[in-house]
Amino acid sequence: MEKPKIIFMGTPEFAVPTLEKLNEKYGIGLVVTVPDKAQGRGLKLMPSAVKEKAVELKIPILQPESLKSEEFIRTISEFNPDIIVVLAFRILPEEVFTLAKIGSFNIHASLLPAYRGAAPINWAIINGEKKTGLTTFLLEKKVDTGSILLSKEFEIPDGFTAGDLHNALMPLSAELAIETCELLLSGNYKLIPQDESKASKAPKIFPEDCKIDWSLPAEKIRNFIHGTSPTPGAWTIWDEKRLKILRARISDNKEGISGFFIIENSQFIVFCGEDAIIIDELQAEGRKPMKTKDFLNGYKGENQGVFD
Repeated sequence: MEKPKIIFMGTPEFAVPTLEKLNEKYGIGLVVTVPDKAQGRGLKLMPSAVKEKAVELKIPILQPESLKSEEFIRTISEFNPDIIVVLAFRILPEEVFTLAKIGSFNIHASLLPAYRGAAPINWAIINGEKKTGLTTFLLEKKVDTGSILLSKEFEIPDGFTAGDLHNALMPLSAELAIETCELLLSGNYKLIPQDESKASKAPKIFPEDCKIDWSLPAEKIRNFIHGTSPTPGAWTIWDEKRLKILRARISDNKEGISGFFIIENSQFIVFCGEDAIIIDELQAEGRKPMKTKDFLNGYKGENQGVFD
C-alpha cells in the first residue's frame, strides 16, 4: 500500500515528538509552522521547535504569514494531502482543512468537550482535576468543537505542575496521532459528537492574571501555583519586587493572617485564607528558578513578613 500524503502543522516543543513519530511511520510530506520570531536582546530571528526538527528531518517547510493567503492555500491544494494533522498551531481556516481527502484532525490536550481553548493543561491543574488526557477530533469551523475520533486518559499525580503534565502528555500525543491516522486510513470508525452540555473553557493565561490571592484556601493557592508553573508563573509582591512561586505543598500550620510568612527550620511557610503552604521552589525577580533551600542558604533578610 502506498504511504499516505500527510501534512503536519504545529509550533512548540509539545508537537515535536508527534512530528517525529508520524514521520518515522508515514514520512511527513510537508510541515507548516509559524514564521521565525525575533527574540532576546539582539532580536535574533528564532525558528519554532517544530521547524528545527523539520530541518533536521529534511522535511519541506512552509511558514505562511497568513493561513488565508491564496499562495498558501494553492500550495496545500497542489500537495493534495490525504490527512492534515494539527497540534498546538493556529486556527486553521475551513478552506485549508477541507483540502485533506480523508480528513484533518487536531490533537487537543484535554478530554473534550472539557477545557476547550488555548490552556487546557494549565486549567486542569488549577481546577484540581485528578484526570485529564488527550483527544483527537475532526476539524470544524468552530474551534475545538469537531466530532471526536479517539481519546486517551491520564491520571494526574498529586503535586504535578502544568510543566510536569505538559511533559507527560507529549509522548502520549505522538501515540494518539499514530492511532488516529491508522483509524482514518482504515475507514472503519465512528464519530462521537461532543456533548455541548459538558463543555468548559480553558482560555490563555497572562502574567497579569497570576497574582496570588492569599485570602483563598491553601489547596486552591497550591493548585493555582502548580497550574501556572513554570509559565506564566504565579506571583506575589515582596519588598516591592515580584516573587514567582513555582512549586508548593500544603502545610500543617493551620492559623495565621493571610499572606503572612515565616521562615523557620529551612522552610518558607505562607498563611492562606485556610491553612498554609510551604514554598518548595521559587524565582526572585531577575533570577533563575531555584529550590527554596538553595534560596534560603543565601538569604539574609527578615524571617517573617507579609506578602502584598
